[in-house]
Amino acid sequence: MVQDNQPIRVLVAKPGLDGHDRGAKVIARAMRDAGMEVIYTGIRQTPEMIVQAAVQEDVEVLGLSILSGAHMELMPEIMRLLSANGMEDVLVVLGGIIPEEDRQPLSDIGIDAVFGPGASTQGIIDYINQERRGPDSDGK
Repeated sequence: MVQDNQPIRVLVAKPGLDGHDRGAKVIARAMRDAGMEVIYTGIRQTPEMIVQAAVQEDVEVLGLSILSGAHMELMPEIMRLLSANGMEDVLVVLGGIIPEEDRQPLSDIGIDAVFGPGASTQGIIDYINQERRGPDSDGK
């Protein structure tokens, strides 16, 4: 758990070749406005680049946005690399175009939450605060 007086450190990344990052930027800004410390890596990141940044920045949360449909190829590698780097305790949330039938397999490899189109920024922030600060947290 993150102490109430410390900001939650979040890395937001766009794995793969997807170049559409408006949604990731909106989420990153909303997290920042909610008091989280946000690092945004930009588009076209490899799993290795993402995990290296997560390790270097010592993040508590990894937020990934995938619109390309490559989530079933990219996420297992990201989860493997997180584990290989001793980062199993990082909360991993995924947003984007994720078919319903892929949600359980993603959960099975350790993805903590999947947020699809129309998910509210406040809902995502509330989920992260609850998971990192505890159920009685107001996020502040």
